[in-house]
Amino acid sequence: MYIRRRLTAQSDDVVTAPPRRGSDALPLPLYVTNTFFIILFPVTAYYLLLRWDFKINTSTPLHVVNLSEILSLIGVIASLIYLIGFSGVGLIQSVFLRSSSDDDDGVWNVNDGDEIDHKIPCREPDLTSEKDEEIVQSVIDGTTSSSSLETKLGDCKRAAAIRRETVQRITGRSLTGLPLEGFDYNSILGQCCEMPVGYVQIPVGIAGPLLLDGKEYFVPMATTEGCLVASTNRGCKAIHMSGGAFSVLMKDAMTRAPVVKFPSVRRAALAMFYLQDPANFERLSFIFDESSRFARLQSITCSISGRNLYPRFACGTGDAMGMNMVSKGVQNVLEFLKKKFPDMVVIGISGNCCSDKKASAINWIQGRGKHVVCEAFIKGEVVKKVLKTSVEDLVELHVLKNLTGSAMAGSLGGFNAHASNIVSAVFIATGQDPAQNVESSHCITQFEADGDDLHISVSMPCIEVGTVGGGTQLASQSACLNLLGVKGSSDKEKAGSNARQLAKIVAASVLAGELSLMSAIVTGQLVKSHMKYNRSRRDIVPSSHVNR
Repeated sequence: MYIRRRLTAQSDDVVTAPPRRGSDALPLPLYVTNTFFIILFPVTAYYLLLRWDFKINTSTPLHVVNLSEILSLIGVIASLIYLIGFSGVGLIQSVFLRSSSDDDDGVWNVNDGDEIDHKIPCREPDLTSEKDEEIVQSVIDGTTSSSSLETKLGDCKRAAAIRRETVQRITGRSLTGLPLEGFDYNSILGQCCEMPVGYVQIPVGIAGPLLLDGKEYFVPMATTEGCLVASTNRGCKAIHMSGGAFSVLMKDAMTRAPVVKFPSVRRAALAMFYLQDPANFERLSFIFDESSRFARLQSITCSISGRNLYPRFACGTGDAMGMNMVSKGVQNVLEFLKKKFPDMVVIGISGNCCSDKKASAINWIQGRGKHVVCEAFIKGEVVKKVLKTSVEDLVELHVLKNLTGSAMAGSLGGFNAHASNIVSAVFIATGQDPAQNVESSHCITQFEADGDDLHISVSMPCIEVGTVGGGTQLASQSACLNLLGVKGSSDKEKAGSNARQLAKIVAASVLAGELSLMSAIVTGQLVKSHMKYNRSRRDIVPSSHVNR
């Protein structure tokens, strides 16, 4: 279809026309344009050759041309430009579309089903493709794809506003309350979220200071659960008054496990032996590490099911969380392995033995991402004055709740009070992948009496965090990382130190949260606190009263 292009009075609402494509050389459907030029070139070229031969035979000067020869020459040049990689399409368009380009009532082509080109940066608007109302209607009618608005308009915010209005009209439901203003939509194009219509506001609270390894941290927590930040803050206070927490990074390795298939069990076993042979590791590591300057293959462990093989690759990924990095490395190795085993069939780059965004025994036992253990010795007097309980009561509750209760529930990696609460809040605040809270919250908490004092520890084998890439580059999340002193990539000599430090802060925050919640349960304060701080009757109305 063709969309009118007009100047508007408001310069802030206008954009430049989209980049020309080869198919725009003529105002015709793509298949017609292609057919036209494919036929035009040989026909006009053959005619000119015939005329050239005739002039030579009749001794007619070659520079003497008639109208048909001029038109044929133009046809050869135009079709040649069109067919040679579209490199000279601008010349053709200047001939065919000059009048429409300079005219306020000109047109430009919008092809149905166009997808967002994630590589096209949003630019400052100066012309408008058409009035917003007309574009909204074209999206509703299905003549313009909602997913292509950013590309066609060149203005990410305006695209979000038009898409938002379209959704409201189609559904008959209002999005009032979902903010549109105050967000940089350019920052998420092709990176964080497709087809945006606004953004959700989540309040961020600060717990701390958290004294960890001799340094204080103020921990940002994004949550809508009342009492969570206050409770974690109380745990931070108890830890600080007792000399602080101490952490150890046990392991740092992101994993990816593809699934490949062989004609027989024997062939699958041969491939497994090859991958796990120490003599082959150096070569495989070199191939894997070529995918990134930060990727460093650490190990390959294989599982086999019939003639299906699940090699689990573990590697360091610097300050990135590393899923894309490790996937690229695995792809390199699989291409190499295919040459060694031509009968191997790659079924999928992920075979669920990784295991990403799922609770699994392999993650719980072998770890994934950062494996951190964090501990603190809480003084007996602090337990009484700050936590309002006793060491004996905390230890008893821990055994019956975190250990026995979790075992009876068949818990997998859930031998804790509420690790996922703190992990989720810190993840959202710092731009991590919230879905990876599933395995990142794997945690076993320990409460033990140490004389009159309390020893508390958390062991978390799967903290999957990064300080570069993904949501970490967004303004709000970047500010929270900056508050913790782990924003962006670390020095090349210390590659990955920011991400590792963030993992330690997450574990120490969980430690504080566990300490405070367990104390609240022992003293019977949990329900009272939530009734006081986590209940609201605002907007509790019948569904029929909801703004439509």
